[in-house]
Amino acid sequence: MTAKLKSREPRSRKPDLPSDIEERIRQRAYELYERRGRVDGFALDDWLQAEIETLGAQKRQQVKAAKRSK
Repeated sequence: MTAKLKSREPRSRKPDLPSDIEERIRQRAYELYERRGRVDGFALDDWLQAEIETLGAQKRQQVKAAKRSK
């Protein structure tokens, strides 16, 4: 019986993220990995931190745009 290999890349908790946002998260997670000196074992931490930063920035932009349109 052959075991299936699971991807080691963390998956977003929000599977319906637009691909451009997911790409920005991926890039930010890689920046965090590089900043740590490319030490393995923190992929999920990096992904979640990148997701928080990226989605937070997006939300702030949406709030600013909503305030401008009033």
